[in-house]
Amino acid sequence: QVQLAESGGGSVRAGGSLRLSCVASQWTVNRYCMAWFRQATRKEREAVAAITPGGTDTYYADSVKGRFTISRDEGKYALYLEMNDLKPDDTAIYYCATRSLFGGVQCGLMTEFNRWGQGTQVNVSS
Repeated sequence: QVQLAESGGGSVRAGGSLRLSCVASQWTVNRYCMAWFRQATRKEREAVAAITPGGTDTYYADSVKGRFTISRDEGKYALYLEMNDLKPDDTAIYYCATRSLFGGVQCGLMTEFNRWGQGTQVNVSS
């Protein structure tokens, strides 16, 4: 089974930038839909961005459009989230997720992902 490991979280001031990384344990992830989720304290987990195999299509939550960029590197089995113009409301634990598209599963923010990383904390101060 694919395992995911996130890194790159930290503490920044509003307006700053961070780049999150997620590395998978198997090359098969290159065929999977991948995404970033986040969960703030006392809030439900929400999808932030998703990307199809090969990076052909990307999807973003309205709250991060124009500020965040999702990308992937097949050679490194990696997923990235470039976060710019960070706001205090972006403070959360960020999770990497993936799911095979076998059986006609569609890739997007509403995909039911079934493999998750352990999360990385992002703190944005005002």
